[in-house]
Amino acid sequence: MTTKAQAVLDWIDERFPLTSSIKGHLTEYYAPKNFNFWYFFGSLALLVLVIQIVTGIFLVMHYKPDAALNASGIPAAFASVEYIMRDVPGGWIIRYLHSTGASAFFVVVYLHMFRGLLYGSYRKPRELIWIFGTLIFLALMAEAFMGYLLPWGQMSFWGAQVIVNLFSAIPVIGPDLSIVIRGDFVVSDATLNRFFSFHVIAVPLILIGLVVAHIVALHEVGSNNPDGVEIKKKKGPDGHPLDGIPFHPYYTVKDIVGVVGFLIVFSFIVFFAPEGGGYFLEYNNFIPADPLKTPPHIAPVWYFTPFYSLLRAMVWPLFGLDAKFWGVVAMGAGVVILAFLPWLDRSPVKSIRYRGPIYKSMLTLFIIAFAILGFLGTKPPSYAFFGVIPGAPVAQLFSLYYFMFFITMPWWSKMDKCKPEPDRVTG
Repeated sequence: MTTKAQAVLDWIDERFPLTSSIKGHLTEYYAPKNFNFWYFFGSLALLVLVIQIVTGIFLVMHYKPDAALNASGIPAAFASVEYIMRDVPGGWIIRYLHSTGASAFFVVVYLHMFRGLLYGSYRKPRELIWIFGTLIFLALMAEAFMGYLLPWGQMSFWGAQVIVNLFSAIPVIGPDLSIVIRGDFVVSDATLNRFFSFHVIAVPLILIGLVVAHIVALHEVGSNNPDGVEIKKKKGPDGHPLDGIPFHPYYTVKDIVGVVGFLIVFSFIVFFAPEGGGYFLEYNNFIPADPLKTPPHIAPVWYFTPFYSLLRAMVWPLFGLDAKFWGVVAMGAGVVILAFLPWLDRSPVKSIRYRGPIYKSMLTLFIIAFAILGFLGTKPPSYAFFGVIPGAPVAQLFSLYYFMFFITMPWWSKMDKCKPEPDRVTG
């Protein structure tokens, strides 16, 4: 570095912790040397967040949050999306990057969470990291739900109508709460403007703050690894972990490989299948919202469908409260219960490499249950597998298993026959 450049850097360091931040989070942050494929998804989630923010800024320049009909009899919000797609230079690709990016965000976040389940990344001393991650997931769901209303298409409108009406099932405060959320007695222009404000300003600020807290907490205690070994316990004479390597340049270079692979797949979808077969962009959403015409089947976007299945699985009133209320409770509990994993898991080891057959079997069944619940959430309640097996009892069975996986974990995780963890990472 030249003398002038060093002088500029010294001037900045006197006023802002630039060099110390780079050292603390990159060049002198020691990460385990045995990271594998599953450790790509944290950095990919950060990449997709940047893509969503950048494309969202450009979309906001042309989007109009107005439900009033224009001269052509089309809602202004819907017309502005069509304007972006047809008349704004490059608008179509910005819109598709944003809509496909929403699904990509949930893909990488679900895989990131699955890695946590594989290697016990929620265990001591990383409980707070996991809690921040759960809050990020909740904020991401809120952000996606509010953004889903903005195109003001048929599925956007009616999906919001169904979900917001669910809050009215909450005793005492429910009806008033649903009015507060909508800003009106029905989903209307007030709802659109309210959701637009939250989607563009409030929730992204919360999301960015949680992501920063997530990363700071991670770098405070150190990263987990496929062996579940705490590398800080074994240090060399220089004070650095024997089984660690600097995050930069080793993992920044490795993450570039994951980024390139992700961008290849992501670009292919954006250019050749942006609707994702009707899962990323539903075909009903290419029709302007019509409050007088209900679609034959209302379903949320694919990344909400497992929790939507939990909601629909509750069909029995309990304790004098109707089934809709318990459906809302089940849907909310399905997300919140994830935050308690650090205290539910009583296994003496972290990583699936050293866990016994019980955990491996239970986790495999959990993934199958989650996938089937997601599939059934896209289908009408009358759906039957192969036209014979009714989907509703299957959804109820797997919904029960979803919760039993967590509730019974303190017992079966203790019973599991585990192998001893190694003292050092095995590569």
